[in-house]
Amino acid sequence: CALVLAVALGVVPVDKAFSGFSDDIVIIVGSALVVSAGVARSGIVDTAIKRFFPNLNTVHTQLALLMIVVAVLSAFIKNIGALAIMMPVAFQFARRSNISVSMFLMPMAFAALLGGLMTQIGTSPNIAVSMLRQEITGEPFTMFDFTPVGGILAVAGVIFLIFFYWLVPRRENQNPSLQEALESSSFATEASITRQ
Repeated sequence: CALVLAVALGVVPVDKAFSGFSDDIVIIVGSALVVSAGVARSGIVDTAIKRFFPNLNTVHTQLALLMIVVAVLSAFIKNIGALAIMMPVAFQFARRSNISVSMFLMPMAFAALLGGLMTQIGTSPNIAVSMLRQEITGEPFTMFDFTPVGGILAVAGVIFLIFFYWLVPRRENQNPSLQEALESSSFATEASITRQ
């Protein structure tokens, strides 16, 4: 809508209005979203975790696995896609450990952001900066130019969150479904007896 409005007001020339959609950045980001959706729908990550890590019972180990996998996936696919792939696993872990899933979700979001710092395609800003460098110097950043600094930040961030996850605010479901309410350990029933 903003683009159409800009064309209508004459701010953007009509012949240049849609030229940005052919830019490499748009194509790369769009492709990353397609790959993310494909991996999420395949269920391969969920299957791999059930096969190789069936007995993760402590919150620390579950959280560590979730964050490490999200960070690594975020380096190669869009961080939103990496998070979407691992969210069902987080819900399974929360049910298994009888804790609120909110304990996993925010650390996973941080891990996704940190993991995206590790490669050129990890986040859209890395792609944009690389393309800008190519325009200025004639040579873009390579895939792993971001890794030395991004990797250190990702590892430090994940380690911090593993040990200080309790700093993350806990949220409880205020409107649980009937099934969730019945399965809750805090389920209570009250009855009133009136005089007749």
